[in-house]
Amino acid sequence: MRQRCLQRPLAMARVTDVEDPEAPTVLLVDNNQMALHRLSAIFRQREFLVVECEDGDKAVDEYIRLDPELVVMSLEIPSLDGHLAALEMREHGGECRIIFTAPRHQAELAHDATHSAGALGWIEKPVSASAFDAIWNKVEGQVPDAPGLDDLDIIHPDADLEKIEVEEDDGEFLLPVLPPLNVITELEISSAENPIAVKPVTNTPTKKKSSKGKRLIIVLTIFAGLAAAGWYAWKEGLLQL
Repeated sequence: MRQRCLQRPLAMARVTDVEDPEAPTVLLVDNNQMALHRLSAIFRQREFLVVECEDGDKAVDEYIRLDPELVVMSLEIPSLDGHLAALEMREHGGECRIIFTAPRHQAELAHDATHSAGALGWIEKPVSASAFDAIWNKVEGQVPDAPGLDDLDIIHPDADLEKIEVEEDDGEFLLPVLPPLNVITELEISSAENPIAVKPVTNTPTKKKSSKGKRLIIVLTIFAGLAAAGWYAWKEGLLQL
């Protein structure tokens, strides 16, 4: 922890991006954009390098990567709530200085989480610069113990689960076992000696119609035509019986 940087005056100043590489880093964790904007403005005024995060799991990763001087974290964040995320940070080690933020109706929860995670304290939402002024002496003080670490396995049983790794298979690739060559030869010989009888397909000739039948049809047609013509002539009076 760079105590020299943390002890800078807290007077109001213009909000600017800090480019000093020696400036202390603060990790702000909240999924409320308005709250993040307010916190970012407050700490840029105090010449901190500001890193914002909206997710509990991601916040733990960022803490391990950055090792920030200060973490300001909401209790209500996605994936991993602020209390569990703080315990994960404390378990990692280092001078983890944490301040929780919470609405008034979560005062009791915030108090318990502060004690469990060994946080410096908690600030009521919506946060203000004066609220940080009131707690800043704790930021510069000693980091409290985190009694909740003893119960982390009970509170968060998945914390110590090892990642499942796929073991590499160094064995040889085995081809399927084929029957001996002499067995295949015997099967071929047996098939040749006992061929399967196949019944040949024959075309059944279509019977032609008898020529006598055709002549009978023609004669009947002629007689029918003559009968019709005679009936018509008789009806018209052309034929006298």
